Amino acid sequence: MADALTYRAAGVDRAAAARALARAAAAIGSARTEAVVGGGGHFAGLYRLPDHARLLAASVDGVGTKTVLLAQAGRLDIAGRDAVVHGINDVAVLGATPLLALDYVAAGADVGEDAVAAVIAGAASACREESVALVGGETAQMPGVYHPGMLDVAACVIGVVEGGDPCDGSAIRPGDAVLGLASSGLHTNGFSLVRAVLARCGWTLDTVVADVGRPLGEVLLAPHRCYRRVLLALARAGVLRGAAHITGGGLPGNVIRILPHGCRARLIRGRWPVPPIYDVLARAGGIPSREMWATFNMGVGVCAVVPPERAGAALEICRDHQVPAWLVGEVAEGERGVEVV
Repeated sequence: MADALTYRAAGVDRAAAARALARAAAAIGSARTEAVVGGGGHFAGLYRLPDHARLLAASVDGVGTKTVLLAQAGRLDIAGRDAVVHGINDVAVLGATPLLALDYVAAGADVGEDAVAAVIAGAASACREESVALVGGETAQMPGVYHPGMLDVAACVIGVVEGGDPCDGSAIRPGDAVLGLASSGLHTNGFSLVRAVLARCGWTLDTVVADVGRPLGEVLLAPHRCYRRVLLALARAGVLRGAAHITGGGLPGNVIRILPHGCRARLIRGRWPVPPIYDVLARAGGIPSREMWATFNMGVGVCAVVPPERAGAALEICRDHQVPAWLVGEVAEGERGVEVV
């Protein structure tokens, strides 16, 4: 039997990345000013404006190795779109209205102007859809850093919290309800592991797996869902105490980022339908269950924490915005952390 695949075996070492960030903590702290709000670790950095009534929320992130498969499929427009949407979600979980975005495309030799144009067109399309201004960006040619024909895509998104405090999780209390908002697929995480599974099985993006029933490319490369409208609706209704964008680190690694000390989130399997693609990847790659939950969103793109008596109203808001959502767990008193049971 082939060895079980893991994210580390696929080339992504989460522990090494965490150690590098820990080593950089002092340098990051030395560059803070009095206007910086919070101690870091949120999905966007917060900066209080001189009027003291508003906060800027800023995020920067990339699409990762999903770009490899998108290039193969001729859909690099999705890479540009995903980079912007990822950033929009990162500021929106804090209750911030996204205002502007900048894109970044770095490429090796011979990537082709059509590829770069497709990325930027996708970023612009997402900005138009979400009422965000694309105010600039950077295109860099970096032979020797990237393989010929390869590129990297990222975006910075800046938003504003108008009056009041951000929905940063500080108001979360034991007894609160945890809602899961459906993802549109894998979004932008875990693709190094996905590519390892495809290589092991000899699958291509055109392969149709029985349990999925569609070409793998259609499922794996689905664009990242944008939660701006529903998150801001929850925040404006006064029901959102905190929200986690489920990106790298899966559900446990992201939900913990919004929990205050003394609060433990309990997520209950079976409370939401996990799309079949995740089981297909797990079986084909022999990926352990713990590795799956630590890598993929498992069908939940955002977890929103709301007061228990407002859970029904919050689910109604999600339905009004055509985002499937479920009551997936609760917050209990205990050691800060996340358990999936």
